[in-house]
Amino acid sequence: MGINIPNFLSSKSKNRKMIDFQDLDHLDGLSISAVSANLYNSNRDDLVMFYFRDGANHASIYTQSKILSENIKWNLSQKPKKIYSLVVNTRNANSFTGEQGFKSLQNIADTISKELNEKQKNDEENPVKIKPKNILFGCTGTIGETFPFEKINSKIPDLIKNIKYTQNKLIWMKAALGIMTTDTRPKMAMEECFIGKTLVKIYGIAKGSGMISPNMATTLGYIFTDADLPNDILKKLLKKNIENTFNAISCDGDTSTNDMVTIFSTGKTNHIKINSFTDKRLNDFDQSLNKVLLNLAKRIVADGEGATKFITINVFDTKSELDAKKIAFSIANSPLVKTAISGEDPNWGRVIMAIGKSDTQIIVNKLSIRFGNINVVHKGKLHNSYNETDAAQYMKNADIEINVNVGTGNKNFTVYTMDFTKKYIEINADYRS
Repeated sequence: MGINIPNFLSSKSKNRKMIDFQDLDHLDGLSISAVSANLYNSNRDDLVMFYFRDGANHASIYTQSKILSENIKWNLSQKPKKIYSLVVNTRNANSFTGEQGFKSLQNIADTISKELNEKQKNDEENPVKIKPKNILFGCTGTIGETFPFEKINSKIPDLIKNIKYTQNKLIWMKAALGIMTTDTRPKMAMEECFIGKTLVKIYGIAKGSGMISPNMATTLGYIFTDADLPNDILKKLLKKNIENTFNAISCDGDTSTNDMVTIFSTGKTNHIKINSFTDKRLNDFDQSLNKVLLNLAKRIVADGEGATKFITINVFDTKSELDAKKIAFSIANSPLVKTAISGEDPNWGRVIMAIGKSDTQIIVNKLSIRFGNINVVHKGKLHNSYNETDAAQYMKNADIEINVNVGTGNKNFTVYTMDFTKKYIEINADYRS
């Protein structure tokens, strides 16, 4: 699978920051390696390792699908205090592979454990014992195909041999490219913030382009920080900040069997000790983590399969946040809305339809809708200033905003999505060919 170079090098909207790749550099306690296991029958990188030579605290949120990939089952069955390695493969989801898929991961974990223990002996003054349970896996690709154990296992020695103890922008780019499937662009984000008076880094990479919908929004997201935070605080931070980021996006309404977002804390920054999730000295970190997650989530939507439009749906003044979320996703997941926007048709009747089927309380004479700043509906009637020509011109933009004011309360929610194009059909019709 080649990379779509024209899409990779261009972006129609500076607001998406799709070409504004931030300068992710070295993060203490983390090492990275990427190689080709020939999973695509090509030389592209398709196997990536993140190695924490002194271990890392961690927390994960996984798909809510009732059918789990074997790597998610593996990750859930291991309960270590620290993680020493995350290995991600593309091309194969290791889902619906049963015993063969799970045992493959057991055997690969054994190989990784053995090889990393040798590296510990060679590189560390005080080597630690890395067990298979200290290893997590991320898998993404086609569901139901036999997991390529031999190809991946045979490349573990090369993967570990190529570990880079010092990262730079190119190594991060190599890792972000290495976890892509139908993505056309790598997805990276970073923030720097303070815990107390100490500067800390938060870096992130992600992949996702199709089969994207909440329930832990096929999406993989990996966040790395040099902060020193315990597992329980990391879990609370991640759970809180996933709701309006990865759980606020939808490309096609489909939830993968493989979704995972994990945060790793290497503990290499000597900041004031944090013992409570409610500690106010965590506020800057909390907000910066949200920025990284939202940046990555938006990049996933902007790179949705065949997408030409990035769509923001703001729902205001509902009785509950759940109502706002239902309405926003009803609009975001409507094929009729998404195709109208693709065709640059300001068919506001389709938005009305999507609101009406959202299973929420709607008082029609309180309902207002705007496309960007263009008033379309006001208090249940077509606005007297509405001009179809102006609305059609607005729809030519790469970034579209739909604002819905329900008028039944004071709760809000924002969802991000993309349009449906002929290219979306082509990509998914040809996915396995």
